[in-house]
Amino acid sequence: MNTTFKDKIARAPKTELHIHIEGSLEPGLIFALAQRNGVTLPYASVDALHAAYAFTDLQSFLDIYYAGASVLLTEEDFYEMTAAYVERALEDHVVHTELFFDPQTHTARGVSIETVVDGIERALDDAEGRGLSSRLILCFLRHLSEDDALATFDAALPLFKRYPHRLIGVGLDSSELGHPPSKFARVFDKARAMGLKLVAHAGEEGPPAYVYEALDVLKVDRIDHGVRSIEDAALVERLARERMPLTVCPLSNLKLRVFDDLKQHTLKRLLDAGAAVTINSDDPAYFGGYVNDNFFATVDALGLSDADVHAVLRNGFEAAFVGAAQRDAMIARLDAYWHAA
Repeated sequence: MNTTFKDKIARAPKTELHIHIEGSLEPGLIFALAQRNGVTLPYASVDALHAAYAFTDLQSFLDIYYAGASVLLTEEDFYEMTAAYVERALEDHVVHTELFFDPQTHTARGVSIETVVDGIERALDDAEGRGLSSRLILCFLRHLSEDDALATFDAALPLFKRYPHRLIGVGLDSSELGHPPSKFARVFDKARAMGLKLVAHAGEEGPPAYVYEALDVLKVDRIDHGVRSIEDAALVERLARERMPLTVCPLSNLKLRVFDDLKQHTLKRLLDAGAAVTINSDDPAYFGGYVNDNFFATVDALGLSDADVHAVLRNGFEAAFVGAAQRDAMIARLDAYWHAA
């Protein structure tokens, strides 16, 4: 990729629709918060923590992810973590982001869901004045029971009412294999009845059958990952026909060995088949790159064209959970920039 094209991508207005805010917690901040909160980490230093980022699969990552999250105890901790992500998003010219957070990771440690959301919300509210609009999506940990998810949802109901402009949906993440989307049908039914937006991780390590379940049982508005959908031609055709967004995270897929080489990634084939593919960072502190890094690596590995990148960027705005006027304005801004650059 030449310097001119790279700079054009870097400065383009863009969305980020698949970012776990706890996964943006950089090692330096982890150690600073651990010291402030008196938390003992199983790593001697920032360098030792970095060295542990040699993941073999999703579970090996999650073990470290949960250890990192253990330092988050106060509203100020969640504020500082989110504010640090905001800086990186603005550097990458993200103009709209939709953050996932995992309340069960924190409530299991005695941290209230109000503490989590109030800290994140305060940072996102600050970011609005700097040109970054945002939404917040509560994710259930799929390795836990649906009863636990239902209890978490009930505990969060006052927060959905307190922050209706921000907390707009629910999602499903954590260990995919052995935990199909259908396991969470009841809690997603409750969320749908409230008019919330619905998303779910599916087709990352799990098979195309999990994508079908997310679509037909959970009735999601977006699929997170979905890269294994390529294994089922009928599914790909359906995703394209329905313009079902796929929030793809290339560097995550590489780091977690979904693909051994980024050149093997299915993103380009899905895009060529008409799927509404988007590019995102997932857990950028752990996977070696924020959203621009994911664009650069994917363009280099798959040879994406100018038209391909423009399509991916537009898909992000079309898939965002915003009103029609805001969506149209953001797409117009992107198109004006892209065709003038």
